[in-house]
Amino acid sequence: MKILSVTPLAIPDLLVIRAARFRDGRGYFTEHFRASDMDALAPRLGVKEFRVLQANESRSAGGVVRGLHFQWSPYMGKLVRPLSGRLVDMALDIRVGSPTLGRIVLYDMPFDAGSDWFEWIWLPPGFAHGTLFPEESSIEYLCTGDWSPASEAGISPLAPDLDWSLCAPSMRAVFGDVLSRGACLSEKDRHGHTLASWLAREESAFFRVA
Repeated sequence: MKILSVTPLAIPDLLVIRAARFRDGRGYFTEHFRASDMDALAPRLGVKEFRVLQANESRSAGGVVRGLHFQWSPYMGKLVRPLSGRLVDMALDIRVGSPTLGRIVLYDMPFDAGSDWFEWIWLPPGFAHGTLFPEESSIEYLCTGDWSPASEAGISPLAPDLDWSLCAPSMRAVFGDVLSRGACLSEKDRHGHTLASWLAREESAFFRVA
């Protein structure tokens, strides 16, 4: 896995990891994951070591919005990339005591088979994660914890008390455009917590700035 760059987003704990593809006339080859390379990045990722305990793949129709999801016991960090189409990744800071608590960031990740590089986005525990698909798309995500339905929750991406001030206007416009065309959300996601109702729960204390 030849890592080209590691770039923080508007909330610095969110990282975009760009890695190389090796191209010739036949197409390309890439090592899309290597544990030793991710272990070397562990201090920047905020973990002692990077361990993949679960790998997921998801396909969504255009206009689908998923999230914003998170869990505790065990905590789960996610490394996410598109496999086709266009992923707009969504991350909401839910860490009590964080200076960016309640702020949401969107990052555009279109799949481009002709590029000499590809990207992962790293979302550590303490962030609610969502995905927006302007077109039919597939994604892969590697998780540092096993899914635990007994200790998961979600905040609705439509919640009126999210702070969009760190979100690029162009990305906010993409989100608004998908909503205006009748975004497809599950009932669970559409009627998830507001930020305030989540912070009123005692479980919110599981996510704190270290």
